[in-house]
Amino acid sequence: MAEPLEPGLYIVATPIGNLGDLSPRAAQVLSAVDLIAVEDSRVTAKLLHHIGIKQPMLPYHDHNADKVRPGLVARMASEAIALVSDAGTPLISDPGYKLVRDAREAGRHIVTIPGPSAVIAALTLSGLPTDRFLFAGFLPAKAKARADMIAEFSTLRATLTFYESGPRLAATLAALAQGLGNRDAAIAREITKSYEECVTGTLLDLAERYAEAPPKGEIVIIVGPPGEPEPASAEDVETALRAALKNASPAQAAGLVARQFGADRKTLYARALELQGK
Repeated sequence: MAEPLEPGLYIVATPIGNLGDLSPRAAQVLSAVDLIAVEDSRVTAKLLHHIGIKQPMLPYHDHNADKVRPGLVARMASEAIALVSDAGTPLISDPGYKLVRDAREAGRHIVTIPGPSAVIAALTLSGLPTDRFLFAGFLPAKAKARADMIAEFSTLRATLTFYESGPRLAATLAALAQGLGNRDAAIAREITKSYEECVTGTLLDLAERYAEAPPKGEIVIIVGPPGEPEPASAEDVETALRAALKNASPAQAAGLVARQFGADRKTLYARALELQGK
């Protein structure tokens, strides 16, 4: 029999495909809680059957979260409640963060049981830089809103990651290429399952590949960071310094432009003094 748990909220990561990826600790917690808040009880029931247990479940998802959340937080005062998503780590592209926020505000005990995450797994498969990355979830379906969001990321020097569905994949890849340039990218899907694959290429190559044959399964798009920018010309630096001097002292302007272009601050300060006739 599982040891009793302290009342509170237990955030439990579940497998993203292969049920063997459920950690022993996660299985122990799911066996011991009083209630499991789930996205889809049918999905979680299969996981519980895999580990040989039955537990009370309560749906908690985008459509009922605001209504259900206060009751869950109240019950955490005397019961141990687990939060799971259909797959992976809760709070990633789901409304779970609001439950954690409200539980914390109410002074409830909160524990996380880490485990699988599709976006992290996809990054490890891609071979693209992982030292700095942004997870952006699903891009908007409408072309204008999608292009606007992509534009926000265009100058970010980081690997970008997105979730996407098969039918929208080619259009999304083409939109990314238009907004970001034809960067190196990867498509990871069915991670940890029998048909796991990670296909690499440029955004346009991948858009062409999937245009006539949309893939099935859960999909993660990984887009590499932009290449190194070309060094600024002396004319660009001079123009920026003159503009900065309109609203800043020579020292401030020199520091600003030095940070912007990676130029020598002392040289810029001397030039700023010349421009101001000092």
